[in-house]
Amino acid sequence: MTGNPNKGTPLVEMRDISIAFGGIKAVDHVTVDLYPGEVVGLLGHNGAGKSTLIKCLSGAYHKDAGEILINGEKVEIDSPRDARKYNIETIYQTLALADNLDAASNLFLGRELVSSSGFLDDTRMEAETRKIMGRLNPNFRKFNVPVSALSGGQRQSVAIARAVYFNAKILIMDEPTAALGPHETQMVAELIQELKAQGLGIFLIEHDIHAVMDLCDRAVVMKNGQRVGCVNVNEVTDDDILGMIIAGKKPPQAY
Repeated sequence: MTGNPNKGTPLVEMRDISIAFGGIKAVDHVTVDLYPGEVVGLLGHNGAGKSTLIKCLSGAYHKDAGEILINGEKVEIDSPRDARKYNIETIYQTLALADNLDAASNLFLGRELVSSSGFLDDTRMEAETRKIMGRLNPNFRKFNVPVSALSGGQRQSVAIARAVYFNAKILIMDEPTAALGPHETQMVAELIQELKAQGLGIFLIEHDIHAVMDLCDRAVVMKNGQRVGCVNVNEVTDDDILGMIIAGKKPPQAY
């Protein structure tokens, strides 16, 4: 069993996914799903296979076996462009922002708006950036400085705003609170709550159990390329999840 049968069709189903490198199975017959307005944490030691699994969804890797369904329809994702076509956006830990450019220039990087006369429409790009930031992070004020001058949480806001502006429905976030202080972590937590309220589904790749307990609805634990189990976060303790990560030991609530 995966997910909650009362929630309707999942946004994403990754069924029986396998991927090997040089004969070593990095992901071995793993199934996960994700519903609208839900955050699913993927946990496990380095090398457990969680990043490899999710890179099959983002188009960075090609699966050897299994299938991916988006809104119940089977799809092939062979590149990041394919992933974007299905409204899947990835926010990597590095955030992939151009440090010397401001928020609006980063939001529209590679997808700039142009006026009818063919020039960059800076006014419209700034107005659109202010609108989306107003929805996601109303306290954001630093629109006219390079993003290198922003705090970690504010930079994360810009990366998230870029994904949401271009209609992300499925968001992959790689350790979004790593290296952030408590205040910044809270800001990102509020952003994630806002995205959930808008019906996005989020896969969160995490090492930090506390972040998973705070941010996620469900947690899927992987070990040695296999799925140990899935738990509803509000039904287990930190120690239950730790036992799954270290010993591959499933608590009774896991499925």
